[in-house]
Amino acid sequence: MAKSVLLIGDMINDLVHEDGPSPYLKEVRRRKIIENNAMVIDKAREAGILIGFIRVGFSPDYREVSARSPLFTGAMKAGRFKLGTWGTEVHPDLSLKEGDFDIIKHRVSPFYGTRMNPLLRAQGVENIYITGISTSGVVLSTAKEGHDRDFVITIIEDCCCAGSEDDHQAVLHICERFASITKSEEVDFKYHLID
Repeated sequence: MAKSVLLIGDMINDLVHEDGPSPYLKEVRRRKIIENNAMVIDKAREAGILIGFIRVGFSPDYREVSARSPLFTGAMKAGRFKLGTWGTEVHPDLSLKEGDFDIIKHRVSPFYGTRMNPLLRAQGVENIYITGISTSGVVLSTAKEGHDRDFVITIIEDCCCAGSEDDHQAVLHICERFASITKSEEVDFKYHLID
């Protein structure tokens, strides 16, 4: 049984596709986020570790959106993150394969109100590797909550971005207290398997 998982956060068309409405596209292009994630996913598959895709999404009527959330009421007004549409599908260059986890979340954190924690525990996961959009959103939330649930956290920083390089680096600085930071070229999954 694998004891590590690579979690790819919110790499959905609404946030990372060239034809999508994302405010992150400039940073996605500049930091080669799609290419770097594709390389890391291939490395993880080769090493045989678990892979999970986290996707933010809501029912067509947005019943899960709280009126008190400026973030998600904005998405609702813009018609974004609607489950069952192109916008909430994983970018085609990073698509799910049979056996990958598909975790739908309705908040910033993938641990809140989802099946993620029981799923990871049932699979014996101890180490979480994180990539995603945005560094200040799903990456930070996953890292903080994963740490507090006693997982060992590693952020693959060149597979993440925020609205700006300054924001990205500021979040990584915060995360250094409870997570290891690495790069796609350096990450090595082969040492994180149960014999």
